Amino acid sequence: MPPVLRAAIGLMVTALTLYTTGVWAVVLGRRLQPWHAALFWLGLLSDAAGTELMRRMAGGFRWNLHTATGVTALLLMAIHAAWATATLIRGDEALRRRFHRISLTVWLVWLVPFVTGLLLGRARRG
Repeated sequence: MPPVLRAAIGLMVTALTLYTTGVWAVVLGRRLQPWHAALFWLGLLSDAAGTELMRRMAGGFRWNLHTATGVTALLLMAIHAAWATATLIRGDEALRRRFHRISLTVWLVWLVPFVTGLLLGRARRG
């Protein structure tokens, strides 16, 4: 396996770990904490870096379901992390307690390109 592919996969698995931990912690705890937002940002950065490495290896984006859902997921992750940060800065306790409602939806959308990427990678290795 080429080192760049190994690095990209490692970043994507790191993103999965960080983002999943952050989302499920806020969902189960039902109250947004600063460390949740930190995990959202770190998950987003890992995902973006892994996506960029994959894009370079592929020679650019090929627009398909995987690419479209991946771009959508990255945008939603960025909005989610920014919203978490803004919610914490505001200090509104009611918002912090309701924040978990959107987190699970964003995570589920994010899983689509993650899973399709796994399936596409497996199909190529054949």
